[in-house]
Amino acid sequence: MLALLGAGGIAVLVSAILFNRCSPLVALVLVALAVGLVGGFGLQTGDFIVAGIAKIAPMAAMFVFAILFFGVMTDAGLLDPIIGRVLRLVGDHPTRIVLASAALALLVHLDGSGAVCFLVVIPALAPLYDRLGLDKRVLACVVSMAAGVNFLPWTGPMIRAAAALDMPVMEIFRPMLAVQAVGLTFVVAAAWWLGRRETRRICVQALTQTVSAPVEISVTDAALRRPRLFWVNLILTLAVMATLIIDVAPAAAVFMAGAAAALLINYPKAEDQQQRINAHARSALMMAAILLAAGAFTGVLNGAGALKALAHAAVEHAPEGAGRHIPFVLSLIAMPLSMIFDPDSFYFGVMPVLAEMHGRMGGASVQVAQAALVGQMTAGFPVSPLTPATFLVAGLSGLDLATHQKFTFPFLYAASLCMALACVLFGVFSI
Repeated sequence: MLALLGAGGIAVLVSAILFNRCSPLVALVLVALAVGLVGGFGLQTGDFIVAGIAKIAPMAAMFVFAILFFGVMTDAGLLDPIIGRVLRLVGDHPTRIVLASAALALLVHLDGSGAVCFLVVIPALAPLYDRLGLDKRVLACVVSMAAGVNFLPWTGPMIRAAAALDMPVMEIFRPMLAVQAVGLTFVVAAAWWLGRRETRRICVQALTQTVSAPVEISVTDAALRRPRLFWVNLILTLAVMATLIIDVAPAAAVFMAGAAAALLINYPKAEDQQQRINAHARSALMMAAILLAAGAFTGVLNGAGALKALAHAAVEHAPEGAGRHIPFVLSLIAMPLSMIFDPDSFYFGVMPVLAEMHGRMGGASVQVAQAALVGQMTAGFPVSPLTPATFLVAGLSGLDLATHQKFTFPFLYAASLCMALACVLFGVFSI
């Protein structure tokens, strides 16, 4: 019953979002309530929702103050010379710009946080894409691929896998180095192809005129610019990024402090500060609401036990003797599984059971972890409706969720399949 309830709820949610039947916010809230009430949990559904929101609250807070911080920096004109410098370095060719997007995302993601990567890279590059008329879906896709494929020993999926199977992280990671190289090669190739496609789409002559012409700034925007504070704002931005990367404080606290400092430095008057807050409140509020709704949805599914029941049901119905094939099969379906399982339910609910089955057939548990990492919450996390990072990418790129998923999913799945085949070729696991 619970397994069917969980599967049905996830199917309704994904269908409603993909086919634009209702907004993600409405779908997440209504499906969460329906699952709780149909499952017979009554008023206890409210407790599940609050528990889910409590887990997602730091992410929502980080997002709100990150939007405010980067919004204030954009208002103050920090990105104007940076965009100009990027244009001079990569030229006005879309292929180079898209490749540079992938490279920057890979660099920023060295801290292991997909959310930080998205919060830093997308707001910095979005104005450049807007100015040149590039497709924002490409930006969201390339950054998602770079962060998804770039799994490291200190990333969330790797740590979850090691904790769930009680084994050292490096035992999982070390054999995957060559596999990751294949994945990163795919990211570069895909970015190059997308850039080439954008080059064919955009008239080169019109693009050159757009780049070479001076950017017109309205009187209102010009009044907000603080060119004399460029170096101060740059140092503050670098300090915020460095603090995030070295992880000395929670991301939400870092962005709160950064936003407060940015407002005080650039707009000392209380009235001006309130105007800047109001200017960015709409986008911050909308995405924070979606993130909290996503927390409510996963909270209900976890609290009701639907995800755990779904995992056990899937394992029980596996064909007899299929245990020895688990790593390879899992590597092929791990990416789609990210659409129906959140990270915690998969790594701590599904994966240990699969590892036990594989172990009883004489296989090594580490192979199951490696197969899972090929797709589940690695290539899949930037498009799964069960992870806040997906809403983060879509919101920062100015895209609705369905548009982002439809465009990006095939590229991420292709990357996952390439890495799965590389695992076989390099002997990480066999067919």
